[in-house]
Amino acid sequence: MKALLHKLHGRIGDFWWYSLMIFCAQRAADFMNMFVGLYLVPKYIGTEELGAVLPLTTFASCLALPLTVFANTFRNEISTLAATGEYGRLKTLLRGTFIAAGIFIVLAILVSALVLPAYMERMRLATGSLGLLIILLGLVTSIQPIFNNALQALKKFHAASAIGILGAPLRLLAMIIAMPLRPISGYFAGQAATPSFGIVAAVFALRRELAVPAEPYWNRAVLRRVARFAVLCAIGSIASGIWTFVSTTILRQRLPALDSAAYYMCTRFSEISGFLSMTLIFTMFPFTAELAKTGRSTLPIVARASAAMIAFCGVLAGVFAICGAKVLALLPNGAQYAQYAWAIPWLIGIAALNAVASFHVSAETSAERFGYLRWTVPLHLLFAIGVLLVTGYGYFTAYLPASWCVFLATRNVNSLTAYLTLLTAFEALRVLFSVTDVLRGRQ
Repeated sequence: MKALLHKLHGRIGDFWWYSLMIFCAQRAADFMNMFVGLYLVPKYIGTEELGAVLPLTTFASCLALPLTVFANTFRNEISTLAATGEYGRLKTLLRGTFIAAGIFIVLAILVSALVLPAYMERMRLATGSLGLLIILLGLVTSIQPIFNNALQALKKFHAASAIGILGAPLRLLAMIIAMPLRPISGYFAGQAATPSFGIVAAVFALRRELAVPAEPYWNRAVLRRVARFAVLCAIGSIASGIWTFVSTTILRQRLPALDSAAYYMCTRFSEISGFLSMTLIFTMFPFTAELAKTGRSTLPIVARASAAMIAFCGVLAGVFAICGAKVLALLPNGAQYAQYAWAIPWLIGIAALNAVASFHVSAETSAERFGYLRWTVPLHLLFAIGVLLVTGYGYFTAYLPASWCVFLATRNVNSLTAYLTLLTAFEALRVLFSVTDVLRGRQ
């Protein structure tokens, strides 16, 4: 068997071998995650609160945004040092990121103390312990990318797979204990458990690289290079973060409670597409970075990953187009969501478009080409502003033509159908611009 696996590895190559390994390993964890999303959450969290889960998760991600940008800034640096075996310099680099993490954590706590109560009021929820858990989730989520990027750059895919598998039952256990006591707080306690475990486990996995004596790393040339990379990463991440924050907040604040709750339930199925897309993006980065550094094209990997994603999502959408309503009806309190089964294949299609564009952006970032910012930044910001204005047209009726207000009212813009239409248009434009980049020879 070992000889057969070795032969298969040699035939399909490192990229697809490691992608297959991570895909298979993480699916074991996803079965438990699906149990959480499809059974525990709808069982304990009622319709009135269920629609707040995704926006609050996005808020936690926004708290983590500065450090996530910082971590992504050094992903290429880590890849370079790992490829050349300069572990002493890598240790110095990681130390610097840990110091920055401490600074960002203090800033995140201060921002949360000012902003979170008002946001929770918008979400129609009391702050209390839930607010503290959201802050905790934001903090551990902000630190984990540093370690994830180190594992990724060092191609420690076995360790990353093991961490994913072991983190899932820990998350499940935390939710089983906590959710019966306070459903939505218990959910976020479980969400924070997985990245907390991931940080500890990653430190253990990196013990060999961190055990070497530290060597000088920082100098003026490195600071200039890193500063440029950080600014470019920050521009893209902030624009993307604004769009995500606005779109998920609108989902809870302006759509009916049942629509936003149904969106959560339907995305539990459409996120199955992420089983493949997230695996490919994680595995792809160090390989495309190596190709770019040697002057070779990253397009073949991106094209093959996109083709695999489209085929996978096509099959998945077909399955749920046939049985989506029946599956929803089997879940706790699921009968009220069965009428929204039509949204599942639609969301899977949106996920496929998102993945194709994300493959392109990931490859370009690994190659330190940032031409895509010329279209991603305006696109994210314009759609965020457009969604706010369109869904909130009621605030501006005194300033808008009456015919425009009637048009928006008759189209029911504050509905799940309208929301998915906007998402589809947004992702389709991302793919269109990505293809345009490729045709212009930027990849």
